[in-house]
Amino acid sequence: MIARITGLFGRLPAPRSLRKQLLVISLLILSGLLLLIGLLQYVLMRDFIYSNRAESMETQIRSVPREIFSNPPAWGAGGMDASGMSSRETGSPDTGSPGNPPPGNLRNTGRRPLLLDAHTTIAVYSVDGGFKDFQEETLSDSSAPRLTDAEYNDLLKHTTDKANGSYRLIAAPDGSEHLAVFMNLGKPQEARMLLQMSVSTGPLKDVIMQQLLIFAALSVVALLAGLLLYLPALRKTLVPLSNMGEAAQIIDAGNLSERFPVHQGQTEIDKLSRSFNGMLERLEISFHNEREAKEQMRRFAADASHELRTPLTSIHGFLEVLLRGAADNREQLMGALTSMHGESRRINKLVEDLLLLARMDGAPQLNIKGMLLGEIITEMQPQLLMLAGERRVTFDISPGIRGQYDPDKLKQVILNLFQNAVQHTDAYKGTIHISLTARGTKAELTVRDNGSGIAAEHIPHVFERFYRSDSSRTRKYGGSGLGLSITKSIVDAHHGDIRVESRPGEGTAFRVILPRSDE
Repeated sequence: MIARITGLFGRLPAPRSLRKQLLVISLLILSGLLLLIGLLQYVLMRDFIYSNRAESMETQIRSVPREIFSNPPAWGAGGMDASGMSSRETGSPDTGSPGNPPPGNLRNTGRRPLLLDAHTTIAVYSVDGGFKDFQEETLSDSSAPRLTDAEYNDLLKHTTDKANGSYRLIAAPDGSEHLAVFMNLGKPQEARMLLQMSVSTGPLKDVIMQQLLIFAALSVVALLAGLLLYLPALRKTLVPLSNMGEAAQIIDAGNLSERFPVHQGQTEIDKLSRSFNGMLERLEISFHNEREAKEQMRRFAADASHELRTPLTSIHGFLEVLLRGAADNREQLMGALTSMHGESRRINKLVEDLLLLARMDGAPQLNIKGMLLGEIITEMQPQLLMLAGERRVTFDISPGIRGQYDPDKLKQVILNLFQNAVQHTDAYKGTIHISLTARGTKAELTVRDNGSGIAAEHIPHVFERFYRSDSSRTRKYGGSGLGLSITKSIVDAHHGDIRVESRPGEGTAFRVILPRSDE
């Protein structure tokens, strides 16, 4: 039955609105609880009323005059009397003796009838199988119900004359149900007769049903009142969810700055809002990085094309000059070849830098070794002094700074920073200072110069590819604008950091911070 009801509800179309779904589910749960309470109430009330009625009947049955049963006639199918002869065999009516009038004539002998309820019956069962219904004495509307002899005999064995509130439901001849209590009329250790008092359960069931109808009416009123109170509360409860829905409609790929409200008074909704806001923030950062990457790629392609076009144009121009007859002039021929050779070297250096950046952007391959960082700088001193020319170069190297590094890549970092310092300092008055110190678990490498410095608006872009704060000076020295980008990529691959400090006219300092080990 339950499975059928569940299947029936399962086939019904579910409301699409969350508010309606919560309302329907709540009403179904509340109705189920009320139904369960009604069933429990019916069972408990039925047992309570039947037990109270049984106790009342035991009190009544003890008030019935015992003389009615003191000399019973022969009961049963043959109507046996005390002498063992039936009234039918003797041909005399069952009138009894003057001292013991028959029970059936109590009203004729002046005895008052038993004042019992019209639905109450009294009967006596004797051990020899006789059964007497006192319907005339009780003025009952129906005859007393009767059990089988085996059931009565079992009751004779276990029933006493003490009240214990136990009862039994039996069926009357007319098909109605009766509530019966029993009392043993025999003397101690002598079970001769069993007194039975029964009452129709119809009036009792009417009382129970009346109480159940009252409960059902109150349940309906409670459901309606709950519905009226629940709708506004449900509407107010779902306001934060509605706000999230409205915010979600505003958010799209072009408006990722919108955020869900996170302080709406509901812990679960606030937690969900914070999760969505975190996701939106990551998406916004991803879209921003993607746009930046596309913009950088666009600028990279444009700058790379421009950088390659310049030497190629120069080479093309020299070739045209040579084809027009300049090749016959040895001096012009050597000058053109020298210029073309320089431009080809410039192209080769630019391509190598681009390939190196591409490798560093992908999966940088480092040849890591445990080594002393100061040894790399000491090894490069002759090369750096040669590049400096007439500039003054000083070194301040702290010994014993060890770490896991790629020596070739770090040499390129030092060389790029040193060349950048050379390009931006005076050829005769310029000074360049290189220092290496330990800062806790970090090693700090600094390249400082007294050059022209970098304006504040250029500092955030110095590590961008092909970015030049002074393009004329860079081109004079053959720079491509990729040196600092390559330097930052190498430092990042070593899990380090690079910073720049500069003031126009006072010089520039690049600080490279790398992890170090004590071993």
